[in-house]
Amino acid sequence: MTRDYLSVDDLDAGELHHVLDLAATLKADRGLHADALAGMTVALIFEKASTRTRVSFEVAVDQLGGRALTLSSTDIQLRRGETIEDTGRVLSRYVDAIALRTFEQERLEALADAASVPVINSLSDFEHPCQALADLLTIRERSGPLPGRILTYVGDGNNVAHSLLLAGAKTGMTVRVAAPAGFEPIPQIVQRASEIAAETGGAVEVLADPQSAVKGAHVVYTDVWASMGQEDESEERSLVFRAYQVNRTLMDAADPDAVVLHCLPAHRGLEITDEVIDGPRSAVWDQAENRLHAQKALLLLLFGIA
Repeated sequence: MTRDYLSVDDLDAGELHHVLDLAATLKADRGLHADALAGMTVALIFEKASTRTRVSFEVAVDQLGGRALTLSSTDIQLRRGETIEDTGRVLSRYVDAIALRTFEQERLEALADAASVPVINSLSDFEHPCQALADLLTIRERSGPLPGRILTYVGDGNNVAHSLLLAGAKTGMTVRVAAPAGFEPIPQIVQRASEIAAETGGAVEVLADPQSAVKGAHVVYTDVWASMGQEDESEERSLVFRAYQVNRTLMDAADPDAVVLHCLPAHRGLEITDEVIDGPRSAVWDQAENRLHAQKALLLLLFGIA
């Protein structure tokens, strides 16, 4: 039976910790499992633009000995109306896994239902679960064991916030989201993360005041205020989110050793200042690198190799 990774919730807590352990091992020894995907092909479909996701997945597959086949929606028949289900059925006859970067989560679910090979969510409007793996790996590296750590996400309660809520809860962290009214993470994600946290000893909080939210935080995380597809809202959102900028004043309210994360690309001077993203507390570049190692570990798990 094939395994999909459409949501952080597709991994149980034990599997999540296993992926992080394996990713750390792969980072320490880039030659490990170098032939694990020999003779295998992973199709990477991009309906949204990408830098980190595309490059990290292509390199990950290559370092595991496989071949990455990168396809934009303009390269294949999706642009002419072929259904995502038919695309999944056809690609399953050619490739060994499919990663899709898209808009609606429903497209991923439809693809996974039709495909007979593993399907990976490399970003949707609902979740960014591969990013969350890299985030957890980075937090472990910079802040130590995850249980009991406080992660505060500041800004739009978007796909990244959703995956962080689930991932943090599964690893026993306290996850706080500070967002203005009307921009909070969706209630069903908050509810699910709260249920998970009750089992792991973590906690979930949604607040409006960023200063209160970062108090004592070991990690302060932000993302763009207007995600892909929301560009026409950028000016309006800049006004709404102005008080949610991650700057030196906000960081002074966090734990003295707090690290800063941003999944990138960053709009410098909006959600984060140059002083912070380029400063000594920033782990942003380690975080970007860790996409590679976390995705290698995920592929090995989904293929049942390690």
